[in-house]
Amino acid sequence: MTSIALAFLSSGIGAGLCIIGAGLGIGRLAGSAMDGIARQPSAGGDIRGAMIVAAGLIEGATFFALVICILLALKS
Repeated sequence: MTSIALAFLSSGIGAGLCIIGAGLGIGRLAGSAMDGIARQPSAGGDIRGAMIVAAGLIEGATFFALVICILLALKS
């Protein structure tokens, strides 16, 4: 394999791991938020707002990691 092929392969694996991690993180976040809302329905709005902010931070980190993977693949 050439170095370009390895760069594309590692970039694809890195992007896949990044997406899997983000999916697991957002899934755990949403599950915990729904559990909190079920236990305390009056705090639903506060919990929902905090969940949206946290999900946005997770997606921002995921987007950053994907951009880094693409840049590393194109650099070779």
